[in-house]
Amino acid sequence: MTTYCKSRAQCPVYVNMVSPAYIFNVGKFAFLFAIFVVGEGRIRGFGRIYDWQKPVSDDQWFIQKLDHFNGADGRVWKQRYFVNDAFYKMGGPVFLMIGGEGPANPAWMKHGTWLKYAEKLGAICFMLEHRFYGKSHPTDDLSTENLRFLSSRQALADLAHFRTVMAETQGLVNRKWVAFGGSYPGSLAAWFRLKYPHLVHASVATSAPIHATVNFPEYLEVVGRSLASENTDCPLLVKKASDILIERLGDPSNYDNITKDFNLCSKLEIQTETDSAYFLETLAGNFMDVVQYNEDNRGFEGVVGTNITIKVLCGVMADTSLGDPYARYAAVTRLMMDTFSMKCVDVSFNNNLRDMTNTSWDGPAAGGGRQWVYQTCTEFGFYQSTDSPNQPFAGFPLEYHVKQCADFYNITAEQLAASVVETNEYYGSYDIRSDRIVFPNGSIDPWHALGITQDIGDDLPAVFIKGTAHCADMYPANSKDPLQLTLARDQIFLHLQQWLKQ
Repeated sequence: MTTYCKSRAQCPVYVNMVSPAYIFNVGKFAFLFAIFVVGEGRIRGFGRIYDWQKPVSDDQWFIQKLDHFNGADGRVWKQRYFVNDAFYKMGGPVFLMIGGEGPANPAWMKHGTWLKYAEKLGAICFMLEHRFYGKSHPTDDLSTENLRFLSSRQALADLAHFRTVMAETQGLVNRKWVAFGGSYPGSLAAWFRLKYPHLVHASVATSAPIHATVNFPEYLEVVGRSLASENTDCPLLVKKASDILIERLGDPSNYDNITKDFNLCSKLEIQTETDSAYFLETLAGNFMDVVQYNEDNRGFEGVVGTNITIKVLCGVMADTSLGDPYARYAAVTRLMMDTFSMKCVDVSFNNNLRDMTNTSWDGPAAGGGRQWVYQTCTEFGFYQSTDSPNQPFAGFPLEYHVKQCADFYNITAEQLAASVVETNEYYGSYDIRSDRIVFPNGSIDPWHALGITQDIGDDLPAVFIKGTAHCADMYPANSKDPLQLTLARDQIFLHLQQWLKQ
């Protein structure tokens, strides 16, 4: 799921729930944010009265520990969560949607496949916002010193403490809890079952990258194949356009025309390799994001641009009336600008550096960009580089991404590499040893390259959905959904139904 903001592909979201996916801009990490029971009537808990008969709650607040792994640190903070008990039946299960790298979107308390499952199974539904995202602020600011409390391990401990306290105070001790999540929260859903099997009975880990890696060139390989699935010439035209652009970047006399062609906010200045890489990655991000969320039913989130699909982009790239492939590539940028009502495209890495090192909660990257990139530098990597020859883009190699860890947080390449090794050692990478976890993935989604796409065992099944993108099974059903997506949702439900009987 580097990128903190400019388009859906480069911003921790122009999507909200992360709307599966807070999209960032600083490399380019698009992720999904990605998502108990009580007696009847009014229940007292956490010093207040809850009216569980309201179908969807407003913001609720849970007193959470700052550091779960230091008993001497007694500091606490307030973590946001939501509740929907509209479908709850006495004795039913508890569904817990895990929040991710963006604000928790309450739209998911009214829409989404998980609520259809809840209706059939009589579940009460909770959604817990991830620490350091949205309104869940554990610390006064986002300084690197404070970000040390941001990690997947702390997030899992948050989930465990929330689940334990809610069970004890709301009469849910003997209920079966099911964790849901998509993208990074999908990883958390799997790892929650792995690390806290006594607290969560089963998990749905949608589009979950479960293998950490510093270099992730396979992301762009899948982008290329997904473009080719629409039109075999499409990735070839994109590659031609990218090659022409890189050639023109070699001559500063072309900068005025390039500035005009791509409607840049200021005259293009390429003084370092980082400047060039940031510019090229920004433009490539238009394709990366559209592929990742191709034809996902995200309209309920208020997401703009769902009408821009692989078919649309490849149609532009094939339109000879627009000029050569370079001109068509520029036309794609203008299309995205019009779609998102952008006046110009800011490709200044210095501006990005300024934003990403702003530690205020009111800063331009506080929506999730600064936080998520920190997590990639300290846990996951996931850098979507152009190092593979089997993809259509060029110009933003691994070194460019790794350097940003030092620029933003003073984290070295050696520290990054060691943290990624440690993550795989802790969670098991592809060799996850657990049960009652289902792993849905879409073939169009680039993140499936780091996920589980084949059954590990009867109780660790994969649901690989041909022709669908990131977290497609989580979104509300649509009459235009392909049959394989409909069947996948049914298959996931059958797994849950079976596991809840155990």
